[in-house]
Amino acid sequence: MADSTPSPLLSLAEVEELARRAHEGQADKAGRPYAEHLAAVAAGVRQRGGSDEQIAAAWLHDAVEDAALSREWLAGAALSEATKAMVLAVTKRAGEPVEEYTARILATPGALLVKESDLAHNADPVRLAVLDGPTRERLTAKYARVRALLGLE
Repeated sequence: MADSTPSPLLSLAEVEELARRAHEGQADKAGRPYAEHLAAVAAGVRQRGGSDEQIAAAWLHDAVEDAALSREWLAGAALSEATKAMVLAVTKRAGEPVEEYTARILATPGALLVKESDLAHNADPVRLAVLDGPTRERLTAKYARVRALLGLE
C-alpha cells in the first residue's frame, strides 16, 4: 500500500539555497550577483511582517519569470499552495498588460507584500544610481506606475 503522507515542505533555508543555486551566475541590471536582490526582497518581506510562505515566495519571486526554474518544477515542488500562487502571481507573462499583472497580484493573497518588497529594492536609489540616466529614468517611471496600480503610492 502506497504511503499517502504528503512530503514535508521545504524549509526557508532550503528554499533560499534552491533560489541561490537557480540564479547562480546571474547578475542584476547593476551587475551585482542576483542572489543579493533575492536576499533583499526576502529580508524586506520579513521586515514588513510577512509569513514564512511569503518569505519563501520572495526567494523564488523571479525564478519562473527568469526561467531559472520551470512552472512544472514549481507545480511539483514541496511548497505550500499559497507560496506557489504568490510566485505565479508576481511572475510577469510575455506581452501581458501591466494592468492585468497588477490585478493578479492584488487578487492573490499574500502576493502584494512580496511585490511591495521587490519594488522597494528595485527602486532603491543606491541601486539605481549605478545605471545610466535613461535606464534609471525608465525604471523609476515603470516602478512608480506599478506601485500606483497596486495602491502603494
